[in-house]
Amino acid sequence: MKQTSKLSQLQLRVSTEEKSAIRRAARLAGMDMSAYVLRRVLPAPSALFQEAVGALVGPAEPSFALAEINSLLCRFTATELRQAVREAPKVALQPFLANYVAAMIETACDMYALPVPAWIRASEALVEPVFGSALPSLRLYLLTHSPAPFRRRNIFIDSSVGEQV
Repeated sequence: MKQTSKLSQLQLRVSTEEKSAIRRAARLAGMDMSAYVLRRVLPAPSALFQEAVGALVGPAEPSFALAEINSLLCRFTATELRQAVREAPKVALQPFLANYVAAMIETACDMYALPVPAWIRASEALVEPVFGSALPSLRLYLLTHSPAPFRRRNIFIDSSVGEQV
């Protein structure tokens, strides 16, 4: 990973106890104090992505976690996106959710003309189609208007990364 040159300094006023607590936490994390504080204040894009995807395995409705992933992918710059999705999610996702996340990443990569990570290209599409609406009258519309990355994964929806319904 390319190191950026650090030309500025930030000073914080903290109590002796706060400084000791930061020093102790940094030591436990195996970092110096500056790296520790920076990591806490400016988390790496990959950590943000992994945390957002991790929310998909909880008991909560996955639509909220998918919306958060959508928001995150929209906020990333091209460099941050490349770093964030370099590695596959650390959690095991249900096939539908894994394909949905993969399709969102493909769409985001396409927006920046970035290559899709190998772990996404290697993942298999759903066998059975999944439609974003239970209304049979909408199926033809969804079949013809779904974004290509979603169609390739047998998911038929009406919106994609950067859009919400």
